[in-house]
Amino acid sequence: MKALLIARRELAGYLRTLSGYVILAILLAVNGLFFNAYALGGASKRSAEVLSGFFYYSSGFTIVAAILVSMRLLAEERQTGTLPLLYASPVRDRDIVLGKFLAGLAFLALYLVLTLYMPLLVLVNGKVSFGHVAVGYLGLLLLGGASLAVGTFGSSLAKNQLLAAIFSAVMLVALILCWLLARITEQPLADVFSAMSLWNQHYPPFQTGLIHVRDVVYYLCVTYVALFAATRVLEARRWR
Repeated sequence: MKALLIARRELAGYLRTLSGYVILAILLAVNGLFFNAYALGGASKRSAEVLSGFFYYSSGFTIVAAILVSMRLLAEERQTGTLPLLYASPVRDRDIVLGKFLAGLAFLALYLVLTLYMPLLVLVNGKVSFGHVAVGYLGLLLLGGASLAVGTFGSSLAKNQLLAAIFSAVMLVALILCWLLARITEQPLADVFSAMSLWNQHYPPFQTGLIHVRDVVYYLCVTYVALFAATRVLEARRWR
């Protein structure tokens, strides 16, 4: 319950400030340009190919959105000196982390909802598989949630928002590039690095409209581990 109250307050903070709307506007504009230039491409493309292209490019923008949203979650509290006030309140560290994560996830979900018009534009000249759309957006939400959780961990480590964005980006790029390590290492490490890959190994099935339980479990595990780590960081700072 306390986590939900924190989430509500944090989300209201996003919606009251200009920065939240600027982030939404820029991401929607650039995503729309990519959709028009690369996903739609030529008129000869099938609807499934257009949707796949849309979810391909949107995954990158979702990760960027997660970094931009998460960089302020905890780092801003340290930067403005309000973190001791949170520590003094009767709220557990896990509630603080979970509340801020849920607020960021709600904002990220709002961004994804606002992109719905793009795949629906395919209806103008073709047919849309609503199952494909639903699965694709589930993949984007899971990918975004995992990225946001990693960003929350990065934000807990940083003293300001810029460092939080850098830490989060480095960790996410490292997870994304695990597939490269899988190609140049031998077994069993190759399988380990392949399984750790944030995008290449686990996201493409969603992009094509397929759900694999292992991919859902992977994103949920990354989210849990990152939020658990962020909670431990807050606990360590509390007792310094």
